[in-house]
Amino acid sequence: MNWLDTTRALPSPCFVVDENLLRANLELFDRVQQEAGVQVLLALKGFATYHVFPLVGRYLAGITASSLNEARLGAEEMKKEVHLYSPAYRPDEIDTLLKLGSHITFNSLNEWRRYATKAQEAGVSAGLRINPEYSPVKTDLYNPCARGSRLGVRLEDLKQSEVGQTEKLDGLHVHNLCESNHEALATTLEILATKFDRYLKRASWLNLGGGHLMTSDNYDVNTAIASLKEIRGLFPHLKIYLEPGSAIAWRTGALVATVLDVVETSEYPVALLDTSFATHMPDCLEMPYRPAIESELEEKSDGGVTYRLGGASCLAGDQVGLYHFPAPLEPGQRLIFLDMAHYTMVKTNTFNGVGLPAIAIIRESGKVEVVKQFDYDSFKSRL
Repeated sequence: MNWLDTTRALPSPCFVVDENLLRANLELFDRVQQEAGVQVLLALKGFATYHVFPLVGRYLAGITASSLNEARLGAEEMKKEVHLYSPAYRPDEIDTLLKLGSHITFNSLNEWRRYATKAQEAGVSAGLRINPEYSPVKTDLYNPCARGSRLGVRLEDLKQSEVGQTEKLDGLHVHNLCESNHEALATTLEILATKFDRYLKRASWLNLGGGHLMTSDNYDVNTAIASLKEIRGLFPHLKIYLEPGSAIAWRTGALVATVLDVVETSEYPVALLDTSFATHMPDCLEMPYRPAIESELEEKSDGGVTYRLGGASCLAGDQVGLYHFPAPLEPGQRLIFLDMAHYTMVKTNTFNGVGLPAIAIIRESGKVEVVKQFDYDSFKSRL
């Protein structure tokens, strides 16, 4: 689609989510649900734009939340299953969480001992996160199974505990992937079936976490479905969940930005924007990740002018590049960052007092609706 034409009348900066693109992703995940016999949840840590929850709820089983705020949002706006997971639960929040959740996963044996009985008495299905000690993720910041990880219980510790030996585990939860492919899923399932089979036989559900990038071009969905059907054949009593975040919102949104100035440097000229990588797109600096821009040239050799793009904060490293454009950039010119729905709106901040982007939805009807705008009070109220 031509994002520039569609978003011409929107404020800048502004996140935009297209419901028709989102629906196409949801239809793919619904196919996985139907053919593999699994259930898919929306992980709010990756995408929590509740203005499209009515659409999401038509296809998915519910949400997964990692905090009380996310649990409330999912319960109030989706009104379907609420799965809970946190590295550690606050004692003053656990009772409220158990009123909101349908399932809860504990990160450690200590947390299980502390809260599992309370959860089961409240009618909430209780599970334990395990660490399979395998992950294809190369960036440690995003690797749940990096050496010394605090996330999940290792097999050797589970074996030696009374929890692993005698207590009732309703479910097991594993999250070891990040934007990974079908081969990583198959390897994960093989490890689970081999090393954790005695616990899977006792459990009633298995949550495979997130990181399943099924909506990318390089993911073989048919192979993934076959792998999921195979694990279901080995453990037919298990209810299996997946909780992708980024994959559901993959390529469904954009970020509208405007060039404010162009500064010459000893290297490349820098186009200064009204958006910020540090405050609006932090994954660009953390991952690091270079987002595509509509109308940029693929290669410098294609001609045009090369720029580095600078953000609106005073952080020296608030810049990303290099980008090649067919003509010089001018103040007032709009740029459209692509694939800006997942892990953007949920991670924004107001460092330097930089204003938060507006949020707009392109409805299934084609109508463009600005659903959220932020002002001074949005900044002040956080301090």
